[in-house]
Amino acid sequence: MRLHTLLEVLPFFSVQGEGNPAISNIANHHKKVKNGDLFICINGLEIDSHSLAGVAEKNGAAAILAERKLDAGVPVVIVPDTKKAMAILSDHFYKQPSHQLLLVGVTGTNGKTTTTHLIDHVFTQSGVKTGLIGTLHIKVGEELEVSHNTTPDSLTLQQTFRRFCDKGVRSAIMEVSSHALDQGRVHGCDYDIAVFTNLTQDHLDYHKTMEDYRNAKGLLFSQLGNTYFKKSPKYAIINKDDDAADYFIKSTAAHVFTYGLSPSADFHAKDVVLRATESVFTLVSPFGERELVLNYAGKFNVYNALAAIATAFAAGISIDESIRSLEKAKGVRGRFETVSEGQPFSVIVDYAHTPDGLKNVLETIRSITNGHVIVVVGCGGDRDRIKRPIMAEIACDYGDYAIFTSDNPRTEDPGAILKDMEAGVVGKQYQLIVDRKEAIKEALSLAKPEDVVLIAGKGHETYQIIGNHVYDFDDREVARHFIKGL
Repeated sequence: MRLHTLLEVLPFFSVQGEGNPAISNIANHHKKVKNGDLFICINGLEIDSHSLAGVAEKNGAAAILAERKLDAGVPVVIVPDTKKAMAILSDHFYKQPSHQLLLVGVTGTNGKTTTTHLIDHVFTQSGVKTGLIGTLHIKVGEELEVSHNTTPDSLTLQQTFRRFCDKGVRSAIMEVSSHALDQGRVHGCDYDIAVFTNLTQDHLDYHKTMEDYRNAKGLLFSQLGNTYFKKSPKYAIINKDDDAADYFIKSTAAHVFTYGLSPSADFHAKDVVLRATESVFTLVSPFGERELVLNYAGKFNVYNALAAIATAFAAGISIDESIRSLEKAKGVRGRFETVSEGQPFSVIVDYAHTPDGLKNVLETIRSITNGHVIVVVGCGGDRDRIKRPIMAEIACDYGDYAIFTSDNPRTEDPGAILKDMEAGVVGKQYQLIVDRKEAIKEALSLAKPEDVVLIAGKGHETYQIIGNHVYDFDDREVARHFIKGL
């Protein structure tokens, strides 16, 4: 595609320099630039890549998109906002791939990963070739790729959607973070179904207030569109039990399906029975009642399954087919995952890193154990400080013994993070062990038969970020190592 043809989708811009080169691809990182590429300069949080335009040109950039004039020997297209322009140009260059997919976006504080994986499982079992984008990985059919962000930038998304289409994918399911919505990373994505899981405290270091956090989530629903097409209807799938439900329902012109435990929800669960390794409930929908037996524990997973059923129904998959698929599904890596090496007590690793997430997991553990609950938990550095004392308080209130330790301290002093946590548990019993490996070892040594050890916060992660270094660290493998030594 020639540069001038590519630029036809922008309302206005100016060009520094002459020429109309052929554009072979688009890149927003100077190291990824190849001959014939359009290099997009981004003024990011850590670096302004306008300063790297010269390197991109040496690497073969045929043209540059920028927000100001640059010293360059190739055409420089100047726009007010390169991030917004990147979304528009990427959608055009890669031939609007999201329009060719049934695109499902899932947003919420907790449950995004499990819900997207359950939806993906149901779609796949029904014969639909899927693509998945989220925290754990990017999946194309059965192929897995490394995921660097819960929700990639707009360029990476459009490139990924294009690959999906070229490989025969019919539906893409993706996690949509509040940061991505606020920063416009999903501009240009033509969502068919948007799913809301829940809204609880998180990311207030970025959004500042819960209202701002909620408003960011709401963008997914308001951006579903304001028109109706019989052949391609839009749907919003909303957790009716969440306090923010009405806000999201009012935010969208799309058809709304609600789910939850409330009898007023379109898809709701009754007669819920939670056991150590399964969840049983009766699904009530406008089409009758069905009993489900899920191979994973927790009330939160009942919600995730309900969201998946409602989403699949919106996509044209029958309720009976969804139930058959969900009853075959296994748990998601790092989400209420058990670690068993024959020990007489239970060990559970979970990604719970928000107050509500930790509370939900501990409530579930309380309902399935007669023994003591030992909690290992920390809080991430360079992140929301407000939730630290709340996390500590929940660990002490719902656990019999709490050990506070490092999560990913990043550039913060781990001891200072623990001080913040201690502010929420004055007068309560707990232990501080900065070294996460030692904290896990201590928790396991305390466990007696029928007890449960919860190692919370990192879940699927196989690393720990300390300072500016990334170290290998997997809660599951560390736990296995120490269990074998008991």
